[in-house]
Amino acid sequence: MPGHFEPIPGGGAAVALDDVEISIIRSLAVQLLELIGPGPAEDASADPLAELFAEGPSEPPADPVLKRLFPDAYTDPEATLGPREAEERRAHSAEFRRFTENDLRAGKRENALAVVRSLDALVAEGDSVAVLELSPEESQQWLRTLNDLRLAIGSRLDITDEDDTDLLYRLPDEDPRKPMVMAYLWLGGLQETLVTTLMG
Repeated sequence: MPGHFEPIPGGGAAVALDDVEISIIRSLAVQLLELIGPGPAEDASADPLAELFAEGPSEPPADPVLKRLFPDAYTDPEATLGPREAEERRAHSAEFRRFTENDLRAGKRENALAVVRSLDALVAEGDSVAVLELSPEESQQWLRTLNDLRLAIGSRLDITDEDDTDLLYRLPDEDPRKPMVMAYLWLGGLQETLVTTLMG
């Protein structure tokens, strides 16, 4: 089980993590939460009914990582468009973003918080390795957060396709991106075994 998820009775998944791995995943999830930002309803005086009808931003985020996490719905970078069609797509994307981004952010926040809470509840055994057991619902939250973390790191590393990933394996140890690359590849392995476990 070390380093990869395995199925457990009831449809969930389990993985053995040591203190360093727990610390890395928790730190990355907290950074993701900080990047996504607090939700509009986190103000104690917020009106729940008003929140239900609150509109989100219509412009894409300036931060490239947030752009990757919350991409435009109607943008195709490969497409060659005339000015009118390009403007129509921008308008459709803005409208879609206005009514969906708040919910998307709330979902990503909830998933990342679930990851942090499950790690905080772990008790390491004598050899500093703890077995994390996740319910089917928690497994899905972990899967979504692992994906978001890889998207965020991949954006910082300028990874856009599989060829970029192949280059990462050949980075010299002295490259300052190496720790981020190692985290990216390791999270990819975790994500892959979790997908396999949930599909099995």
